[in-house]
Amino acid sequence: MHIVIIGGGFAGVNLALALRKNKKYTITVVDKNNYNFFPPLIYQVATGFLEPSSISYPFRKLFAKQPNTDFRLGILEKVVPEANKVILSNGELTYDYLVFATGARTNFFGMENVQENAIAMKTLDDAIDMRNTLLSRMEQATLLDDPEEVRKLLTIVIAGGGPTGVELSGMFAEMRNGILRKEYPELVGKGSEIYLIDGSEALLSPMSLQSQKHTYEDLSKLGVKIMLNSRVKDFKDDTIYLGSGETIAAKTLIWAAGVTAKVFEGLPAEAYGRGGRMVTDAYNKVTRTANIFAIGDTSIQITDEAFPFGHPQVAQVAIQQGRHLAKNFTNIVENRPLEAFKYKDKGSMAIIGRMKAVVDLPKPKAHFSGTIAWFAWLFIHLISLITHRNRVRTLYNWMIAYFTKDQSLRMIIKPTLKPDRDK
Repeated sequence: MHIVIIGGGFAGVNLALALRKNKKYTITVVDKNNYNFFPPLIYQVATGFLEPSSISYPFRKLFAKQPNTDFRLGILEKVVPEANKVILSNGELTYDYLVFATGARTNFFGMENVQENAIAMKTLDDAIDMRNTLLSRMEQATLLDDPEEVRKLLTIVIAGGGPTGVELSGMFAEMRNGILRKEYPELVGKGSEIYLIDGSEALLSPMSLQSQKHTYEDLSKLGVKIMLNSRVKDFKDDTIYLGSGETIAAKTLIWAAGVTAKVFEGLPAEAYGRGGRMVTDAYNKVTRTANIFAIGDTSIQITDEAFPFGHPQVAQVAIQQGRHLAKNFTNIVENRPLEAFKYKDKGSMAIIGRMKAVVDLPKPKAHFSGTIAWFAWLFIHLISLITHRNRVRTLYNWMIAYFTKDQSLRMIIKPTLKPDRDK
């Protein structure tokens, strides 16, 4: 039997790897990229503290020793359920079982100017684009005499107070307070501001009150200007417009404020729920379908009593659902009953800066902050990387950054010439 997995992120890769010894299935993983990458660390690529290869790995190399698994580079265009077929950008595939593991994409909430002018933070391409853009703007600022234009080039506004927004804010603040002073002494004191904007009443709103408090205090000490209960409404002409009527003059808006799932042609409208996520039963089978499943961020499952509104769109859910669905596929071929998925919450964490982080554990309920939380964050993220090679590369780069308070990966690398986004 043939399983086609659309998407090679946390959910898709863990499903494929968990089925590697099952000879009853052949598997095809389809992805628009030829590599898997680790989303929680793309901001470190964006800020020049990790190289892209530290958090990515080619699919074909990953599955090279897995004889029942193939890889197909392509983009899904349409599903034909009645023919058990998917239409890709470069051909077709038939399946016995189809699994959507397509993750989520950036949600700009219909704001066209924000979508056009802001920098997203969802893919490795986004991270490289951010690194190139920010470094180019700092170089440009060294050539200008107009203090207003320099201030616009150096000001960074981050929309979204979740882990990505918090981690970016802390990284940028430490870079400004250290690297900028060493490498761009002519820009010191010329208005490099960092704003973190969120529409809720606290940063890291799903985490504990202690974590929210420590995060706010630590970022404030680093010089980040935090604006809560505030939302970005527009971004044009180097001006960011907020819902309160306030404006911020800046050329750089980093968007980390929301995600949405992608809707695919061929599935019934009833298959989709809130945020474009596919509604699934307790076994991750999509509503109104016979042999189509969805796991990870693209799935919303309301059968888990502990999560009546659906699971959070985080890596652990995707990993656990991928591995659990693999067990159920084994149950199918061995004529055993399927097992309902139950998410095991292992806690939440966010890094704020050097020796600063917050960690919440559900059972036993506990909160950590500071150095202990920082080491815990490093360890968990290191072991979560997909290969030994990725772990070694990342650890090496982190050690250099720790002992030197610096990194040497700030190169502007553009594979093709494109119009300057500042013109």
